[in-house]
Amino acid sequence: MPSPASPPALSCILPIFDEEGCLEPLLKELEATLGKLGRPYEIICVDDCSRDGSLTLLSRLREQNDRLRLIRHTSNLGQSAAFATGFQVAAAPILITMDADMQHDPADIPRLLAALTPTTDMVCGVRANRRDTWIKRLSSRVANRFRDIVSGDRITDAGCTFRVLRRSAVAELAVFNGMHRFLPTLLRCRGLSVTELPINHRPRTSGISKYGIGNRLWRGLLDCIAVRWYVHRAIPARRWEHIPPSLPLK
Repeated sequence: MPSPASPPALSCILPIFDEEGCLEPLLKELEATLGKLGRPYEIICVDDCSRDGSLTLLSRLREQNDRLRLIRHTSNLGQSAAFATGFQVAAAPILITMDADMQHDPADIPRLLAALTPTTDMVCGVRANRRDTWIKRLSSRVANRFRDIVSGDRITDAGCTFRVLRRSAVAELAVFNGMHRFLPTLLRCRGLSVTELPINHRPRTSGISKYGIGNRLWRGLLDCIAVRWYVHRAIPARRWEHIPPSLPLK
């Protein structure tokens, strides 16, 4: 397939792990929304060693769509690694991150982009009227508050990965397993601007959630301690300026 005529202005990054049932309808929704924006774009699917038919389906869809890029991890590394890979390979200056389970609504993308003003580095979605089980909502609320206390930052919905951000904001980013939950704090502590915006949240229609109390509790506690250390040791992102050359001697 020929490459798009113009370099992308937007890169949408989707981490993929066993989401075969969601991928085709999600990509159709994304194409419909992104196509109305009037900006060239790419969709980057990072397959984290799916065990179902996700990779086969994506390979077929890529043959039909020159805006679709497919990256595959050589081992299962988790959602944070998938986002970090997307950041590394993205060609556009503006990044869109979201889950591939269709609980995030692509129709919210224009609102998120509009909130990314020239003085803003990231806009984070806040899931309004969450369509999850009560125990998942409760555990998320407790985890968010605990992160706020330990990190000293205030993020309403740290677990929501539906965000838009500038690619320049993720330069020198500390990449670790669990990074995606702390990304707003990691940017803020380096002097970058982060804002929040309510978004739609839809019920899951296919697949199962990859997170629960069992695989989040203790690792989350350790992550919070590590991020607290990083917050107090972080070096500002905007820390230098160009010095113009001296006027030539006469």
